[in-house]
Amino acid sequence: MVFKPNYNFQRAERERAKEAKAEAKKAEKAEAKRRAAAGEPPAEPSDADAAAEPDLHDGP
Repeated sequence: MVFKPNYNFQRAERERAKEAKAEAKKAEKAEAKRRAAAGEPPAEPSDADAAAEPDLHDGP
């Protein structure tokens, strides 16, 4: 059976992912602002964050 694309679903998924990414960025900025106001040092990125981002510069 041939795959029939569902463009509305795919677009909704892209929009959901975009919204989640924006929300995470907003929360990260709020946390950084709270830390700055409290006089705490900025948070360092964890290894999990670095592993989640693929390295696009390495070739196959």
